[in-house]
Amino acid sequence: MIYDVIICFETHVELKTQTKLFCDCKVAYDAPANSRICPVCTGQPGALPVLNKKAVEFAIRAGLALNCTINHKSRFARKNYFYPDLPKGYQISQYELPFCENGFLEITSDDGNSKKVGIKRIHLEEDAGKLVHSSESLDESDYSLVDYNRSSVPLLEIVCDHDQNPLRSVREARAYLEKMRQTLRYIGISDCMLEKGQFRNDVNVSIRPKGEKTFGNRAEIKNMSSFRFITEALEYEIKRQTEILDAGGCIDQETRLFDESVKTTFPMRSKENAPDYRYFPDPDLVEVEIDREFISLVEKEIPELPEQKLKRIMEQFNIPKGDAIILTKDKAVSDFFGACAPLCDDKRRLSNWIIKELFRLLNNSSAKIEDCTVSPENFSHLINLIARGEITEGIARAVLEEMFQTGKKPESIIDGKGLRPLSDIRSLGPILDEVMAENQKVVEKISAGDTKPMDFLIGQVMRKSKGKADARKVKELVQQRLEISL
Repeated sequence: MIYDVIICFETHVELKTQTKLFCDCKVAYDAPANSRICPVCTGQPGALPVLNKKAVEFAIRAGLALNCTINHKSRFARKNYFYPDLPKGYQISQYELPFCENGFLEITSDDGNSKKVGIKRIHLEEDAGKLVHSSESLDESDYSLVDYNRSSVPLLEIVCDHDQNPLRSVREARAYLEKMRQTLRYIGISDCMLEKGQFRNDVNVSIRPKGEKTFGNRAEIKNMSSFRFITEALEYEIKRQTEILDAGGCIDQETRLFDESVKTTFPMRSKENAPDYRYFPDPDLVEVEIDREFISLVEKEIPELPEQKLKRIMEQFNIPKGDAIILTKDKAVSDFFGACAPLCDDKRRLSNWIIKELFRLLNNSSAKIEDCTVSPENFSHLINLIARGEITEGIARAVLEEMFQTGKKPESIIDGKGLRPLSDIRSLGPILDEVMAENQKVVEKISAGDTKPMDFLIGQVMRKSKGKADARKVKELVQQRLEISL
């Protein structure tokens, strides 16, 4: 039987605020365990929460970027459940009145067309602490430790809408996650570093016979941050559910975990519904009212979004779409290109050198462009030197490598190492004479009108000059020597 696949995500994003959601404790990922805590974030009796305004601003910024309706009234609720790293025995979250609702994120669907994936709601909540199990320590005894540094760090939850253009394949799911992460990084509300758990997903997947309107029971795979593991978990879960239905069985609605070593999911517990959490309004927090003026101020601070920047780079600088996609995939790369572009005459050459040469150096050193020692000004100057024919591309590559290592300006490296290209006849003439003497048959073919060997001849001059010969000058000199017109 053929089945439709329905995939939805509950994406949890740790916001880039300086302090936690309801207290003044600093957010610090690498601080010693339990060094960033206070009575509020550890749930001590009598401690009262105070809402972080910047977190609210970030939530609204996300809602606007994701085409949501911003609710003018919002309320926090207590979500009750027990877990060892949840100090209060409940989580302050939102239920009936989230900050943002009814939005969408546009991706490219499996058929190549644009698809607006529905976003049901975006709400704020506090993060839990972190358990450190004995298996992660050198001590072999059986115990777990709790680090509350992460407790009450502001968390934005973005929930897919399974009724409005849900994701229908693993490929679409991957495209959605990548586009979501890209958008959130562009608007500056989170670094979304997967390795630090700043972009985590609960993955909901169900299948139903093709053409059926009723949704099947779903499996929720908890707390995943690796795109590769999410892809593998989805592939396994779709296969597992398909085999159960084909055998005449029923899918249990449950929460499952993914075993990365064997690439399978396994049951964790039966899936809770909203009544199981016993939501009720938090009596310690007043209802939040958001006026139009505040929303307008937030909207003005939203930077150019990925799709807008992609379109502008293509139109303004005549960059091919494939290259423009690469340049805009990461905001830091697009910012680097944006800083270079006004300083460069040849935008296409600039794009090529970022994608091929600068990326090569970054990848070889496992560095990010944010940490690159080559400034946009120096990189642009190097590209202009190539475009004006003042240095060859071979010399430019050598210069860029030293710029990458030292941060020096291109001119100082060129002059310091004597890398100015050979372009005068006195320098090039003897080298060309030597090459022509060694390749008489090639010279004869060119003299007879066959221009194909010309590149070979120029290449030999370049080799003997150790890449310092100006190829255009060499070509002109060959024409003069052989009295030919090309």
